[in-house]
Amino acid sequence: MSASFGEGLRYLAVSVVLFGGIWPITKAALAHATPLWFATSRAGLASLVCALLVTAMGRLRWPTRADMPAVLALGLLQLGGFFALSHVALDYVPAGRTAILANVTVFWLIPLSMLVFGERVSRAQWWAVAAGLLGVVILMQPWAMGGEAVGYLMLLGCSLLWSLAILVTRRFRPQSSILQLLPFAFGLGAVLLAALALWREPVGGIGWPSLPHALFIGIVAAPLGTWATVEAGRRLSGTMASVGFLLVPLLGVTIATLWLGEPVGWDLLAGGALIALSVLLVARGG
Repeated sequence: MSASFGEGLRYLAVSVVLFGGIWPITKAALAHATPLWFATSRAGLASLVCALLVTAMGRLRWPTRADMPAVLALGLLQLGGFFALSHVALDYVPAGRTAILANVTVFWLIPLSMLVFGERVSRAQWWAVAAGLLGVVILMQPWAMGGEAVGYLMLLGCSLLWSLAILVTRRFRPQSSILQLLPFAFGLGAVLLAALALWREPVGGIGWPSLPHALFIGIVAAPLGTWATVEAGRRLSGTMASVGFLLVPLLGVTIATLWLGEPVGWDLLAGGALIALSVLLVARGG
């Protein structure tokens, strides 16, 4: 085992533990906090911690003109928009399902890559799209859907925004590393979220019982988890990283079940398994 590979596995473990616990912790916190203000605290604190981290590494730089598409895409789409929709969706959807659906980019990313970049899509990748879509349908159960439909649509919007951010950063590759851009991206996301919170939740906020949750996610889980994800992606192969990050929703479902008492039915097991299969197919056929 090479040193780089071993380091990659350690970063992967940190990423899985921190990101896997975010959704159950957030779900619990929303008992005493409003979604958009909680999301604002997450992005704002993460921006500050990332700035301190990058400064300590001696790599804090103002983004160049070539970096701006990535900063805008990450800040407005993957962080600001994603956080807004996912946190509000937790009012409608259990944390375990949120952990799975919010992170499903397969069925958006493959067709969009074909349309935007003209990439050739393999048979395995199309099977991945089909498996992912079927998994989403099973999780959402549109035939029995009631008021939670809004939440599920928001989560599909989350994965779309994340996919669009990936496409932008691939099309307009930044000169600086993603880690160097995170303080600015998180800061931009925080500004967007604060504006939305002032508009939609003018009398909202974060109650004292939820303050420890906000501090943990904003200071530890979000910035350090994102840093660990970036470093794991640099050191591990695409296949290893894709398969490894499947542990994030798995841990999220486990914590939601044990801590929040959320039920694990056939639909959650079957839908989650199909989505995991879709990622494996991409890893093999991509």
